[in-house]
Amino acid sequence: MIEAFRYHKWANQHLLAVCEKLSDEQLQLTAPGTYGTIAATLQHMVAAEQRYLWRLGGSEGRFTERHKFPGIAALSQKAARSGDQLIEVVRRIKGDATVEAKFRRGAVEIHVGVLVIQALHHGNDHRTHVCTILGYHGIPYGDMDVWAYGEATGALVPIPAKA
Repeated sequence: MIEAFRYHKWANQHLLAVCEKLSDEQLQLTAPGTYGTIAATLQHMVAAEQRYLWRLGGSEGRFTERHKFPGIAALSQKAARSGDQLIEVVRRIKGDATVEAKFRRGAVEIHVGVLVIQALHHGNDHRTHVCTILGYHGIPYGDMDVWAYGEATGALVPIPAKA
């Protein structure tokens, strides 16, 4: 699970680095079937990650979609901090722990494993939305799959062919 969150942080940082090069106009692009604009989707993705972290007992400050768009550099900093904190929270999870989570529709008791999986899924889902928008508009974003993560981190090393 820890490696999954390392990938999650890496993929967020990769996508944010790609989007940091976009113009303000490009950050307002969207495509059918996605969450919204690139800027709105990234802000939602990072804000939600901070809420998951907060529900899991992390200390990251609460930042929401209602805040003014802070820019990609600020989102990247927030995502790096919350990504590190999620890795630490996951390290400490024991057995069948539950937490109380408050949502707009009320409070629930939830198994931390479900909350952890939701944090991973949510990031993956919205990274896909942004990549769909980029692809729809012909903007390259590079490889972000787990194989690319493995290559980038040295966890996947090609073996030279034998002569």
